[in-house]
Amino acid sequence: MLFEKKKSFFGNLAQRMGDVILNRPKPDEEMIDELEEVLISSDIGMDTTLKITDSLRDSIRHDRLRDAEAVQEQIREIVSEMLDKGERNQLCKETPLVILMIGVNGVGKTTSIAKIAHILQGQGKSVMLVAADTFRAAASEQLSIWGERLGVPVIKHKEGADPSAVIFDGMQSAKAHNTDVVICDTAGRLQNKKNLMAELAKMYKVIDREFPEAKREVLLVLDATTGKNAISQAKEFGEVTDLSGIVLTKMDGTAKGGIVVTISDEFDLPVKFIGLGEGMDDLKLFDAKEFASSIFEG
Repeated sequence: MLFEKKKSFFGNLAQRMGDVILNRPKPDEEMIDELEEVLISSDIGMDTTLKITDSLRDSIRHDRLRDAEAVQEQIREIVSEMLDKGERNQLCKETPLVILMIGVNGVGKTTSIAKIAHILQGQGKSVMLVAADTFRAAASEQLSIWGERLGVPVIKHKEGADPSAVIFDGMQSAKAHNTDVVICDTAGRLQNKKNLMAELAKMYKVIDREFPEAKREVLLVLDATTGKNAISQAKEFGEVTDLSGIVLTKMDGTAKGGIVVTISDEFDLPVKFIGLGEGMDDLKLFDAKEFASSIFEG
């Protein structure tokens, strides 16, 4: 199973929900109230929690769920439907493809770029990295190190350079070498949304002009351990650009897990990748059904 390390990234959510359900001979309103408390304390937002429990009430009423196993299965289905965005959960398979990665410092953006590049290499695709986060100290150097390890080219300028100029060079190089996927590291400075919006708009304009045939993904990298702060970041970045998906990192530590459900539901954003560890192979393609099922495993 993809999420076999359930305890490490879902905390004790599975155990707590199981205790609430299994301790009753049949489902009742008190059980649902306790489930609401468990869900909210596991970083699932109030609105999303109420959607889950309201749907569960309807199922109990109409489907006459009478035992713990049936209740558990129903919750799995409810959560799975919230997380399942169909093809949107998958990274665009068409090439050429330009992926813009955004996210604040410290969320694991640079390492996520490297891991996605590694996944794409495993699919037989050629990859190029573009170091357009020119304002964060050592960002270009970090990306260059990963490029050397992976054996992929990295386009970069000096620190403080115009990010769109780096994007321009990246698009030119990608076209010249018939590169399948270009992954661009971009800034994540939320302190001034107006500047960030203008910077991203300029990058998009360069891509549209220089590489119009390329498909595009805009992925927001979020640290799952930051809980509700990750929700705030999803909201704020969503206000400055059109996001196509989420890369959720650090689900191997103290993350409570519910943040995945909240972001997917409240912002209608597909989770595309989930980080279950620090290794190069620990960034996994997201599977909604497996993730939902993991709540009650083990």
